[in-house]
Amino acid sequence: MKTQDAIPAATSAGEPARLVVDLAALRHNYSTLCALAPGARCAAVVKADAYGLDAGRIASTLHDAGCDIFFTATPDEGVEVRRAAGQASTVFVLNGYQSGTHGFLASHGLIPVISSADSLQAFHREGGGPFALHVDTGMNRLGLTVSEALDLPAAHKAGLQLVMSHLACSDVPDHPMNTRQLERFRTVLKSFPGIPASLSNTGGVLLGLDYHFDILRPGIGLYGVNPATEQAAPFRPVLHVDAPILQIRQVPAGDTIGYGARYTAQNERSVAIAAFGYADGLPRAAWQSGTARLGNIAVPLAGMVSMDLTALDITGHEALARASGRVQFYGEDLGPVAGASGTIGYELLVRLGQRLKREYRGQ
Repeated sequence: MKTQDAIPAATSAGEPARLVVDLAALRHNYSTLCALAPGARCAAVVKADAYGLDAGRIASTLHDAGCDIFFTATPDEGVEVRRAAGQASTVFVLNGYQSGTHGFLASHGLIPVISSADSLQAFHREGGGPFALHVDTGMNRLGLTVSEALDLPAAHKAGLQLVMSHLACSDVPDHPMNTRQLERFRTVLKSFPGIPASLSNTGGVLLGLDYHFDILRPGIGLYGVNPATEQAAPFRPVLHVDAPILQIRQVPAGDTIGYGARYTAQNERSVAIAAFGYADGLPRAAWQSGTARLGNIAVPLAGMVSMDLTALDITGHEALARASGRVQFYGEDLGPVAGASGTIGYELLVRLGQRLKREYRGQ
């Protein structure tokens, strides 16, 4: 057989790529986060369709595991989570309060996280009720300023359920911004005695007891991703993409692979072509140092990622590739693939393509 001839994989290449979600790992990660902060209640951030994993399914699983506080970004997301998590759960909407939405929020039992003085006034003017207050302690994104929070009139505190802020650098444990924001948040809380407080995302939970306060707001850690890559984290991967190998071929020394001829084989290589590409969420740039898995063996990407296909260097592992007929992306390789792409695992999750067949395990 000529080296340029295709070698067909042995098994079901016609099956589509699957996004496999391990619900048992999700429950493990939730329990782990709870154990890291036994004095706090552990909520769950399930915005952006639970980071691309299906907010309804994820919220229902976490509710069964004991979670009864959820955070979404938008009211529509909140409605879906309310439906999945039940009427007894608390659902906060992070993107604030917009005038005219009071009736919608109230009818679905959603609590707005209010982040400006103007929207707080509109909320009370249009009916009031339970709300959370977001105070900016240094991120300069959403939130009242510290001085605005300290000067808040007593009448505007009616219905206040939670005071929260958001850490900008919790993925870098020794960043001075962490302690700076902690000190500012403590100052704010002096004006809100008896009101529950929340500061910690996943990175904040890992920073330790000082950052935990009353309610934790983990997101990415629930889904098995460590936000602080230089530190070990006790999370299990919750997802991987299982993709069929469509073809195995021999590439002679000196030949190139993929668009732009960016990759040149320094010697003869065996290459598997997998049905997973940037239309499914894998960034084009991942080829530079990203990896996938044949069983437990990491294999590098070879050449620019295409819309529907990715080439993998499987030299030395041809028999395994033929026997399995499939290859796994992300999972424990999510971090390296994100790094190779110049981004973070969060972005890869929310970009998972809709044509991936979803499969849930560990019910």
